[in-house]
Amino acid sequence: SIDSLHWGSVGVKMVEGEVRRPREEPLEAQRDQRATKLRKTDSTASDIHFPPPSPAPADEFDEASKLVPPASPASQAFRPQVEKDLKYIVVSGGVCSSLGKGVATSSIGALLRGHGFRVTAIKLDPYINIDAGLMSPYEHGEVYVLDDGGETDLDLGNYERMMYLSLGRDNNLTTGKIYESVIKKEREGKYLGKTVQVVPHITGAIVEWINRVAQQSVDSSGLPPQICMIELGGTIGDIESMPFIEALRQLKFQLPENSLAWCHCSYIPNMSGQKTKPTQHSVKALLGLGVQPDMIICRCPDPVLDETRKKIANQCAIQSGRIISAHDVANLFHVPGIFAQQHMIGMLNGLLHLDDLHVAKSSMHGSKNLRTLNDWEKFAKQVDQAEAAMPVTIAFVGKYNKGGGDAYQSVVAALNHAAVAVTRKLKIEWIDATHLELPSKDARNYEELMRRVQEAEALLKAADGVFVPGGFGDRGVEGKARAATLAREWKKPYLGVCLGMQVALISFARDVLGIADATSEEFDSRKTSKNHVIIFMPEISKETMGANMRLGARYVEFTNPENSLASSLYGGQQRIMERHRHRYEFNIAYKERMESKGLIFSGQDETKERMDIIEMSTKDHPFFMGVQYHPEYKSRPGTPSPAFYGLVAAASNPKQVDEMLLKCRREGRNAHWTPFMI
Repeated sequence: SIDSLHWGSVGVKMVEGEVRRPREEPLEAQRDQRATKLRKTDSTASDIHFPPPSPAPADEFDEASKLVPPASPASQAFRPQVEKDLKYIVVSGGVCSSLGKGVATSSIGALLRGHGFRVTAIKLDPYINIDAGLMSPYEHGEVYVLDDGGETDLDLGNYERMMYLSLGRDNNLTTGKIYESVIKKEREGKYLGKTVQVVPHITGAIVEWINRVAQQSVDSSGLPPQICMIELGGTIGDIESMPFIEALRQLKFQLPENSLAWCHCSYIPNMSGQKTKPTQHSVKALLGLGVQPDMIICRCPDPVLDETRKKIANQCAIQSGRIISAHDVANLFHVPGIFAQQHMIGMLNGLLHLDDLHVAKSSMHGSKNLRTLNDWEKFAKQVDQAEAAMPVTIAFVGKYNKGGGDAYQSVVAALNHAAVAVTRKLKIEWIDATHLELPSKDARNYEELMRRVQEAEALLKAADGVFVPGGFGDRGVEGKARAATLAREWKKPYLGVCLGMQVALISFARDVLGIADATSEEFDSRKTSKNHVIIFMPEISKETMGANMRLGARYVEFTNPENSLASSLYGGQQRIMERHRHRYEFNIAYKERMESKGLIFSGQDETKERMDIIEMSTKDHPFFMGVQYHPEYKSRPGTPSPAFYGLVAAASNPKQVDEMLLKCRREGRNAHWTPFMI
């Protein structure tokens, strides 16, 4: 009607800011002019005309971000700018601990590395400890030492072994580190008088830390990573992990679209069928914290059924194709293949637009590094073949055996790598070091204790080789020393690492040099001995304990590489680089006396004052070797640690040790050891 058109035209004039025309004009003239303007405003107008629409909202994230006002100096202090070109993959866990988040993170990273991407990894640990250096192996597992001397969570060992990386101490972020850095800034007045709070200051510090570390090169390319794997320790719902979850949630919205994908690991129990309720509650807890997972990795004994996938998809608001089955496999090296079969990388490409990243062909140092999916599948088959082969038994004389395999995770991994290399099934005979200690004859239960000692000796004698790991404290030390003595006397292949080398020196001083009170300064708190074969390192402080040791990668020089057993294992090199973790060292005052009795000090540091390797001639003993460093930290699938390879190969065939050493010399230098390059 004319009235409706009249009101519509008035609306148009008001929006366009025009001045009303004088009312003296004829009504029809006003109507025609207004109708003409409407047709110009709306090109699709026919008989019905509407006011012009408001400006359309920006479709692109970058356009919308331009509307945001710049941050104030105070907000920039705790909300730092982040690198926009990085892609992030977060792996969290729910229902229970020990689901295999570290294995999932490592396997995804290994697949990405196989596609040519530069990958790094960060572990977020909610505990208040600054690092893992002073944590009990019984509670937390082993302490994994990095090239820069960082004492970190054992999951960083998984990352390095599976992704062939060289990480740093900052790749393990704990609540203790974050609070320490924030409190230090507050004392320095860097928060401009603000009330320092968990949100936004703690969360902002976490984002800043992740952004900084994610840009640090962790391989031989020297280039910044393109993808950062982030594993969130603990279980969703834990109070201590909530600042990390909030920080990661904030990080996602500080990045462009398609820059962060969230993978949530959950447990699917099989109780008269696969049950999804634990996973539903776990995802619900994550949603309550403001995070919608992009993928769900389901840990279960058997492959996830389609019916189970549909139920999880329906209840957790996620596509069924993004639900990954992480079922039990024969060995962990099948996991990358399991993920690849379910198109894991294809889904991540859809989420993160990985095909936009430039993939450069990297130069590889050595041919044994596992990079492609075919490499992992071949190695997994080699592991299966080794499991079906003849067994080789290694007597493992430790003091943290009750802590399970996690207490010696890297050592067990190194032994397995070596066993696969010689195609033997590894059998570890766990012997508690205290069970080898001879009791005093006036002990109340003397006969029972002697029976226990005899049983431990029988296991030791039946084994093909003897391994004595590191450790701290005097508990079980005499048992370890006795294991070294028996291995030397029985001509059993022997490898001692760190404390394992020190007890071998103590037993040699007692048995061969006749020094009955030979011991270590560490175990002689009452100062009753006059012969400290092992002494405290002079530059180490006795006031503090945390990170107060000789830590990290250091050069080890061979004194006589042409005739050295150890040098042969490393391809005949003159020097190598290995990781150390110790406070005590050999007292060189006893060096000449031991050398005169046949003990060879074949490795030393650059100052030539610290002994790092001892050995015996293969003419006197099939394989007897002790190292002050920890070779297990640099063992990799397909590239076993030379020290562990020598032990397992000698235990498998003691009569062919010289041939094995000659083969190692022929293979020559491996850049993994001289120095670490990948």
